[in-house]
Amino acid sequence: MTHPPTAPPASLPVAPAPPGPAAAPPGPPPGASPEPPRRSALAEGWSRVRAAARTEPGRLRIMGAVIAGLLVLFGGVSAWQVADRSAAADTVVDSSQPLSTDAAEIYRLLADANTTAAAEFLAGANGDAEARGQYERDVDRAGRLLAQAAAHGAGTGRSQEIIEQLNEQFLTYTGLVETARANNRQGFPLGGAYLRYADEQMQKQDGMLDLAEELYALETQRLRDDISAAKSWPWPAMAAGVVALVVLAWAQRRNYQRTNRVFNPGMLAATAATVLLLWLAGAQTLARSNLNEADSSGVQSLNALNEARTEALKARGQENLVLVARGAGDTFEANYQDHMAEFAGEGNAQPGGADGESLLGRASSLADDDEGRQPIEEAMAATEEWRNRHEMAREAELAGDYNRALGLVIGPEDSSGQFFGQVDQELGNAVAHEQEEFEAAADSGRGALGGLLVGAVALAVLGAACVVAGIGRRLAEYR
Repeated sequence: MTHPPTAPPASLPVAPAPPGPAAAPPGPPPGASPEPPRRSALAEGWSRVRAAARTEPGRLRIMGAVIAGLLVLFGGVSAWQVADRSAAADTVVDSSQPLSTDAAEIYRLLADANTTAAAEFLAGANGDAEARGQYERDVDRAGRLLAQAAAHGAGTGRSQEIIEQLNEQFLTYTGLVETARANNRQGFPLGGAYLRYADEQMQKQDGMLDLAEELYALETQRLRDDISAAKSWPWPAMAAGVVALVVLAWAQRRNYQRTNRVFNPGMLAATAATVLLLWLAGAQTLARSNLNEADSSGVQSLNALNEARTEALKARGQENLVLVARGAGDTFEANYQDHMAEFAGEGNAQPGGADGESLLGRASSLADDDEGRQPIEEAMAATEEWRNRHEMAREAELAGDYNRALGLVIGPEDSSGQFFGQVDQELGNAVAHEQEEFEAAADSGRGALGGLLVGAVALAVLGAACVVAGIGRRLAEYR
């Protein structure tokens, strides 16, 4: 008999399952936190700084970086401000003061040329060789100074406009003087009219002397501005130095409190490097003192003397024109009196500046030593003699004695012209003295800042290096 098989029957083939949706990628395991967002480099850096600040080594590194940065800032600001003031002091000595001197000389030369032109005319048809030579020297030097100022760009804006106008009017003026001289040589009375017209071009409002005076005022103001810039206090540098010194003191006190060590050699050396602060203050104080002296004893005295000298020349020119007008010189006489009042006061000018309203009195009061005051006193004495001779000449002219009046004005001896020459010479001596005083004071002011620029940079770098060394030694204790 047959039995059924014990092995299970073969399984039937299974049909493949229909395709379904793609399986999702595996996600993070349950309970896992999401990935933090990316942070900027700045935020990352700040996070590290905060983390470092929680440890003493980190705090020391931050403190060292801050102090070193403050010292470098102090040195940099000091160097910048010292360079700025040194440049201003250089400008005072090398540029603005010479330009002011040239402007004063142009002003004086024009006034002197106008005076000597009238003096030569009064000498008659043959002229006065000395006066003619002086006139030609004045005209030649004034022309060269004007050309030099124009070529070198002395001044900008209004100064340059004035120089251009003076160059134009200068040619017109010299042409009129030559025409007057030619007519006078031939005995034509028209020469006097040409000379008076030339004087009008010189003396009128916005004429040559007005323009020259304005140019001098502009250049002198520029000089004083440069002096002010050179002597101004470097407040930002001083403030940076004080902050650096305070932070250094705080850091050393903190170091002492935490370690019970009195000194940190590096920090102490860095504190010593801030002697730059004292150097800066001392140098600027000395520079200010010298530049103040250059301003008060130099610029102001020179200004008063130059104005006085030019005013005397104006008065002398009007005195000559009184006689050139031959009986019609009342206007010139009034101008003479006005200029003399401005120059030496209404009455007798007293030595020592008692007559404070006059230019001579002001110049005397500004003179700060006997060497500067003596020539002014001599000029005052000669001025009184000049005035006396003028009054005598005026009386002679009004009485009809023209020849006597002429001798009292332009005569070779004991004339107003002789005493005017003494006045001009003494004022020139006073100007030369004050010029030397100014140059010495200005050079001393500039010299006081010498070496400070390099010293500021060197001491700042040295101080920063000492701070790094001092902090490094402290950090070594944590290793």
